[in-house]
Amino acid sequence: MDRKCSQLLPSVCTILADPRHPLSDDTCLEKLLDWFKMLINTGSSLLLLEENPCLKELVLAVLRQEEPNPTILSFVLRLTGIFAASESSFQHLQQGEVVFGAFGEAGPLSSALWEDMSIRSGWVQGVYSMLQHYSAFQFLCNSGSLDVIFALQGDPSLFVASGANRLLARVLIFSVQSEPSRLLSSMDCDWPACTRMIVARVEESLKSHSASRAKHSLQLLTTLFEHNQDAWTELLWSRIAGTVESLLTEELLQVGHQLVDLFLSMARSPAFSCPECSLWKLVALALKTLSLTQSGPLALGLLKVEACPQAIQVQGLGLLLQPIGCVLRGASPSLEFPGLPPESASVESLLSSRASCVSFLCQTLAHLEEVQYVASLAVEFPHKPLLQSVVTVLQFCVGLAIPVSPLAAKIGNFLVGCFRVQRAALGLLGALSRWATSVSDEVMEQIFDILLVYLKSPDSSPAVLKKAFQATLKWLPSTTEASDSASDFQRHKQFIRDMLPVLQKRMHSPSWEVRDSALEHLTQAMKRLRGQEWFWQELLSSEVLPLAESLLADPESYVRASAVEALGQFSLLASADSKKPSSENNGSNKEASVGARLQEILSSDSEGFPRRAVIRVFIDWLRDGHPEVLADPEQFVSRAIQAVDKDLDWEVKVSGLELAKVFAAQMSGRLGLSNCPYAADSSPASQAARRLKLLEAFCRVKLFECLFGALYDCDRPVALKACEILLAVKSKICKDSRLEDCSLELGSTSQQREEKQREELILPVGESSKRISQDPERLILFLETTDLEGLQRSLDRSSDHLEKSPQSLLQDILSAAGNTEDNEADCY
Repeated sequence: MDRKCSQLLPSVCTILADPRHPLSDDTCLEKLLDWFKMLINTGSSLLLLEENPCLKELVLAVLRQEEPNPTILSFVLRLTGIFAASESSFQHLQQGEVVFGAFGEAGPLSSALWEDMSIRSGWVQGVYSMLQHYSAFQFLCNSGSLDVIFALQGDPSLFVASGANRLLARVLIFSVQSEPSRLLSSMDCDWPACTRMIVARVEESLKSHSASRAKHSLQLLTTLFEHNQDAWTELLWSRIAGTVESLLTEELLQVGHQLVDLFLSMARSPAFSCPECSLWKLVALALKTLSLTQSGPLALGLLKVEACPQAIQVQGLGLLLQPIGCVLRGASPSLEFPGLPPESASVESLLSSRASCVSFLCQTLAHLEEVQYVASLAVEFPHKPLLQSVVTVLQFCVGLAIPVSPLAAKIGNFLVGCFRVQRAALGLLGALSRWATSVSDEVMEQIFDILLVYLKSPDSSPAVLKKAFQATLKWLPSTTEASDSASDFQRHKQFIRDMLPVLQKRMHSPSWEVRDSALEHLTQAMKRLRGQEWFWQELLSSEVLPLAESLLADPESYVRASAVEALGQFSLLASADSKKPSSENNGSNKEASVGARLQEILSSDSEGFPRRAVIRVFIDWLRDGHPEVLADPEQFVSRAIQAVDKDLDWEVKVSGLELAKVFAAQMSGRLGLSNCPYAADSSPASQAARRLKLLEAFCRVKLFECLFGALYDCDRPVALKACEILLAVKSKICKDSRLEDCSLELGSTSQQREEKQREELILPVGESSKRISQDPERLILFLETTDLEGLQRSLDRSSDHLEKSPQSLLQDILSAAGNTEDNEADCY
């Protein structure tokens, strides 16, 4: 602790101990605790207590008050726990009865103060922090605190109950680890006394037929297995496995979710990875006996566990497929679907009620979508019947499926117009595109047909439409996935032909979300189908592009931004595709005007989103070599950064600086200014001449003027980006020496350079910025002599780093205590 803080701390402790000075803002207490934790982590907590006796005095003063401020008392309990985490500090505090007064019977737990939730929470957190050594563990065992912790498992405050549960698991782990030689046998008489007591309590709760008590014990076991994966946990499990099994056979549904959490935490632990472990027997039983809404998350979790036996994964996957299979059979009773499990009464029961049917199907569809992204699935996935099932669900949702049973008719009534199920089913359909290469022509036709139905339907909500667009993109072949099959080619071509009029219609929608989704889809489709000539021919023969261009003037800024992205992407990809007859179909003048339109938007649009989109497009054009850029890169970049320089949106400025960074890197590469010392023609004279050319190019685009102005920007990310670019430029230009070899070309003499060095070097601004920006020699001098690295470190620091300092925190507490009335009056 520095000297100034040690001088302020006694006054702060006096303020905190005085009930006449309540704090109006308790966030300062959290910051104080963080500061003390940092001090303890970097030094001795005992030394801190000895050098600052006011800390111990603060704790004792608050503990002795009859009616302390609950917030201050909670803070003191947590502070005591932080210091008592060190055994030497624990002994020091115990000599003054501080630990006993805080956490023992003499403390708040035996007084009326215990009714306050914040005090119980402070007690739990303090004890948890303290439990780092055997002396603290002995104190808890001898002071009766374990009974308090067990009671707090059922606290009405979920925060306190969760903390107590975590604390009890830590006590159990500490009990075992404190006497490792005592847990070598499955005989519980060999276990440490504290371990035996806690395990007995757990068993008693599990056998009590009380759902609340059983929940507490299951949560404790879950926390234990999550935080400790040592071999002794398997011995503990062998002791309680039978009791847990009885919960499953008794069908105590209230604890189903807790059992799922327990089994998954154990399945992820290496201690239970053996296929013969008794855990897997109980997991298989749980998949049979738990309700379908409870067993679904368990099945999904098990499919993600590599150590899970294959038979269990097959059982879990079958459970997830049951409701989908039931829906499919409701529309196709005469067909066989290998891989789908048979129907069950419990599934039919859930699907017979509107509320349970919708929520159950949404959960199942979401789980099956997540399964598609499991990398190490050890079971064969029946994707073909699942695809047919998803298509059937989507057909039911728009009234196209024909039910052939009373249950299917009910399901159809429940699902018609149900946006929740539509979104979930479309999400799964998109994820199933990973199986596209093995899908039959008939099923592929059904997939594209149902997607078109949703894209065309006026009843599709904006969220559903967005999902349909996303699924469509995934089923369209990318350039690298193009199929050689003539039937596939014709199918995709026909689908695009049918989809483009839909896009046109959606761009006319009164809903801005729909217009925005249509433009986003157009942009992504152009990227995905880049290089496929048939797509460009279809696109250019439609009215989609003129409509997209008209949306540059849309009243909604999000739509204008998406229109910018779409037209920018089209212009870039069209120019890169030499086979596409762009000039014949679209008109070369219109294509050439895209850059001018975007530049106008960058300079004049009143909203930030379109301007940000323009800069993103310009960066892509510069990186990928758009013809408009290649024609005159310097003029292109100069126009853009000058427009950005006047912008008030910091994100536009940062993106504009990114454009400048890309340009600087490209120019450096073009001139052969490589960081490699073995580059061809790397003689000092040649390198100096190239650096001079680079500087002159930067001067022509007014790059440094933009960068110097950005260094003074009020938004720190802008200044930081400018500093980053200047450092990159410095690394290319300022090598071992300045441009002495080019002094004749520059027309500067040794005497003139010495005069420039004598000038005061500060960050240039105003006329000074313009003067330096156009003078290569001054620029080199600035880059060589300015501590840009130090400036970058300074900018990297938070803008409020001074206000966050411990000294500032202590001063704020003192100031607030002296101006309580003013603070209350000014709080609004």
